[in-house]
Amino acid sequence: MAGQNLSIQQKLLQKLSPQQIQMIKLLELPAIQLEQRVKRELEENPVLEVDENHREGEQQEEEDKEPKEDSDISIEDYLNDEPSYKYKTNNYSKDDKKEDIPFSIGSTFHEYLSEQLGLVRLNEHEQRLAEYIIGNIDEDGYLRRDVESMVDDLAFSMNIEVSDAEMERMLEVVQELDPPGIGARDLRECLLIQLKRREFQTETVENATSIIENYFSEFSKKHYDKIMQRLNLDEEDLRNAIEDIMHLNPKPGSSHSSPASRNNQVIIPDFTLEIIEGELQVYLTRGNIPDLRVSSHYANMLKAYNENKKNQSKDQKDAITFVKQKLDSAKWFIDAVKQRHQTLLLTMNAILEYQKEYFIEGDETKLKPMILKDIAEETGLDISTISRVSNSKYIQTHFGIFPLKYFFSESMQDESGEEVSTRRIKRILQNIIEKENKHKPVTDEKLAVLLKNEGFPIARRTVAKYREQLGIQVARLRKTL
Repeated sequence: MAGQNLSIQQKLLQKLSPQQIQMIKLLELPAIQLEQRVKRELEENPVLEVDENHREGEQQEEEDKEPKEDSDISIEDYLNDEPSYKYKTNNYSKDDKKEDIPFSIGSTFHEYLSEQLGLVRLNEHEQRLAEYIIGNIDEDGYLRRDVESMVDDLAFSMNIEVSDAEMERMLEVVQELDPPGIGARDLRECLLIQLKRREFQTETVENATSIIENYFSEFSKKHYDKIMQRLNLDEEDLRNAIEDIMHLNPKPGSSHSSPASRNNQVIIPDFTLEIIEGELQVYLTRGNIPDLRVSSHYANMLKAYNENKKNQSKDQKDAITFVKQKLDSAKWFIDAVKQRHQTLLLTMNAILEYQKEYFIEGDETKLKPMILKDIAEETGLDISTISRVSNSKYIQTHFGIFPLKYFFSESMQDESGEEVSTRRIKRILQNIIEKENKHKPVTDEKLAVLLKNEGFPIARRTVAKYREQLGIQVARLRKTL
C-alpha cells in the first residue's frame, strides 16, 4: 500500500462570487421577469422595502412640468390619475349581504369530449374503451398512437382484453364527436373525416374527398397537373375543390381550448425610444418595478446593538448577525439593480448610435451589418455581457416593437465591395417573392440571378438558406391555381 504524502500546491483560478452570478442573472431578465424577481426579494428580505417617497416625488415632478388640457386626457389618464374616492361607494348598510360571484373558465377540451360521449349509448366496457381513446388525444385533436399499442397497454396496465377490431370500432365512435376531425391519426384522415361529415355532398366536396383519399401525396406536393389528368378535372373544378380543402381545420382540437390553457405571450418593452428635436432619446421602461431602499428601522436596530456590545446575550448576537446579513444582501441587490439599468442603457445607446440612420427613418434597408463584437468594442463591455443584454429584451420605437437581436446581422459584400447587412438582402428577396407570379413561382436559381441584377452576387444555396430563414417555401409549394 502506497504511503500518504503531504504536498503544497499553488493554483491560480478564476471563480465568480455568488453576487457576480446573481448579477449576471439579473442582467438577463426582461422587464416583466425583473418585476417578479424584485417582488420575491421584497418578500424574502425584511430589510428591503419600497421607497414610496422617491416614486411619489417623481410623479409630482412630472405633474408639475406641464398641466394637461382636458382634450388631451386619454382613457389611461382616467385609469391612472382619478382620485380613489371616485371608484368607491359607501352607500351600503350593515345588513347588506355581499356575495362573490365565481368566475367560470369553462370545460377543458377532454372534458368537452367526455361530455359528448355521455350522450352516446354505450355499455360500461365500451365506455371505458372510448374514455381511454379520448385520454390519448392531444390538444390538436389527433390520436398519436396506433390501435395495436393501445390494445397492448389496456391488457398490461388495466387488465382489459380487447381485440384490434373492437378498438377500431370504438375509435370510429370517438371520431363521430365534435368538432369534426377529432381522433384522426394523421392529417389525411383528419381532412377526410371533416369532408365525409359535410351535410351536403356536392360535386365539389366529392372532388375534394377523392383528392385527399387517393392523391394526398400529389396534393401536398402541389402536383396539380397530375391530379387534373387522373381525376379528369378542369382547372376551375380543381380550384373549387382545393379552396374547399383549404377551409378545413387541420387542428380540430384548437377550436375548443380552455382560456386557462391558452398561452398568450405578453411583450413589455424594456426600452422606449423617442425622437426629440431630431435627437434619439432612449428610456428604460420602469413598469411596476418599485424603487428600493434599506429599511431605516433595521439599520437603527443594528446601530443600537453595536453601541451596546458588552451586555448582549447569545440571542441578541444571533439577531445582530441575521440583521447584518440581510442588510448586506439588501444593499447588494439595490446596487445590482442600478448596475443592471446602467449596463442596459449603455448598451442600448451604443446600438442607437451604430444604427442611427435606421432608427430615425425606420427603413430596414438602412440597417448596417452589426455583430455583438461591434457593440462590445463601443461600450468596453465583454461580448457575453452584450449577448445577455440583447437576449429577450425589446424596444418600443415610433415604427413598432422589436427585439434587440433584430438589429444584429452579418455582413456581405455587394458588387462594389461595400459591406451590406444580410437583413437588407433578405428584405429584397422577400419583396421579389411577394411580387412573383404565383402560377409560376420563381425558383432559387432564378432568385439568385435576380439578386445578382440588384448588385448582390450570392450563390443558390445561400438564397435557399435566406428563404428558409424567412419561412418561405420552395417554388413548387408556393404555386397556386
